[in-house]
Amino acid sequence: MVKLAAKCILAGDPAVGKTALAQIFCSDGAHFQKSYTLTTGIDLVVKTVPVPDTGDSVEFFIFDSAGKELFSEMLDKLWENPNVLCLVYDVTSEQSFSNCSKWLEKARSQAPGICLPGVLVGNKTDLASRQAVDSTEARAWALGQGLEFFETSVKELEDFKAPFHCLAEQFHQLYREKLKVFQALV
Repeated sequence: MVKLAAKCILAGDPAVGKTALAQIFCSDGAHFQKSYTLTTGIDLVVKTVPVPDTGDSVEFFIFDSAGKELFSEMLDKLWENPNVLCLVYDVTSEQSFSNCSKWLEKARSQAPGICLPGVLVGNKTDLASRQAVDSTEARAWALGQGLEFFETSVKELEDFKAPFHCLAEQFHQLYREKLKVFQALV
């Protein structure tokens, strides 16, 4: 039984639901606030996720970052050496989806030369009547970037665990691959 530690960067524009996603995930659905204060800088939440069929687990240190450029210099330092990325956009905001390219580039620049496992999460699916981002388009973009794709409604407690379970499996797989390389050298 192995317990791995992973630094998870939660990125995206302001008000897409990053903090709500982190809080509801860490509280197993028990803690949805009706209103959130704009995150200034970084909030840190920690949660352990079991990896199915292995007995192993991944302890995520989730860095919930402000979506404002104002905090950019501070983010650069706190984003150093991430292990996984959770990129979030609001399904009712085409702009928040378009900006995912910028957030992805910024995150990948903090982990040069390594594969950064990640997921793209379209949040606020409970607002289906106002959906502005086509799910098929978002999925295609995510896959083209090497990301897994999820949609969720944190407010309705729908599919909020799936992105993090996927990240745990991706990170665990990388660990297993590196372990095989090291064992082959011995």
